[in-house]
Amino acid sequence: MTCTVYELADSLLKGNQDDAWNIVMNEVGHDISRKEVLENLITKAMQYIGNLWEVDEISVADEHLATSTCEYILVRFDFHMKKNHRFNQVEPKKVMLLCLEKEQHDLGIKMVAQLFEEHGWNTKLLGSNLPLEEAVRSAEKWKPDVIGLSFSIWYHAELLGTYSKALEALPHKPTVIVGGRLLENYDFSPYVSSRTKLFPSLSELQEWIKQYSI
Repeated sequence: MTCTVYELADSLLKGNQDDAWNIVMNEVGHDISRKEVLENLITKAMQYIGNLWEVDEISVADEHLATSTCEYILVRFDFHMKKNHRFNQVEPKKVMLLCLEKEQHDLGIKMVAQLFEEHGWNTKLLGSNLPLEEAVRSAEKWKPDVIGLSFSIWYHAELLGTYSKALEALPHKPTVIVGGRLLENYDFSPYVSSRTKLFPSLSELQEWIKQYSI
């Protein structure tokens, strides 16, 4: 899939929605699972684009165009998958997803939302840069079974601990999970309790969702 990753990245950087969509659908046509499309194609394409930006081979405007195009692809992909899958859960479990305050990149939790939805969960996506008090207020009102936090800036580790502790302490005792690109290379377990689950990859998260949903 490596060549396809670069092809998708090129389409995203050009803002070519149709070409990007066709690349994704071509992979789906080869019986690639939703998780594989999200993790091994879209995520890797965006990581490659992020690397280009870090070494000044593309501009901030290029990166923003690629991100907005990718967001369009994710929305369209989600609609396509929902149209072709139906769930019969009488009372689906609930997951609330958000980025820590001052964390602006929410593509990751949008992919996570799709994984949960694939297993029949009811999702509430609160997006980027959400203050803790708003997260607590929403969780108290909606009472999700799981609260997912997106974390991608290493010096926000203490803030991650603050969010985790406050959300674990809610009366209905939700499970707190954490994801983000940093978790592949660094251990942030000292900042959270053993009750908070850390997931470096979508593959590990999907296996956990399968077990939780049983």
